[in-house]
Amino acid sequence: MNHPVPVVCALIIRDERVLIAQRPAGKHLALKWEFPGGKIEPGENPADALKREIREELGCEIEISGSLPSSLHRYERGEIELIPFLCTLGPHSAEPHPHEHAAVRWVRAAGLRDHDLAEADIPIALALEFHLASRQ
Repeated sequence: MNHPVPVVCALIIRDERVLIAQRPAGKHLALKWEFPGGKIEPGENPADALKREIREELGCEIEISGSLPSSLHRYERGEIELIPFLCTLGPHSAEPHPHEHAAVRWVRAAGLRDHDLAEADIPIALALEFHLASRQ
């Protein structure tokens, strides 16, 4: 039996908004919105993988403040385990820029469902909305 591919994602929060990124045209899940991140390389821990992916994809630095429960999702290509981390931009970070995405957008957690999210990101969006609501 194949194991799920571990994939990390960043829930970068600023001013009660979270950053989402739009997948580029011509790629798997083209133009879907997602939480930025990527696959964990062999021998890499999830937090380091996320910091590397965000640096590569968005050209910015993040600080990880916590996590939410991971979620399993099966695509035609196989199953992934999406591991979400709560983050903020680092104090001296550049603004996120879509180096590997079509666009980036800051949205309120309640507005995430108004975007065409990748299926694997939907349970993470719901968990984030619940997490933020429970803090108030």
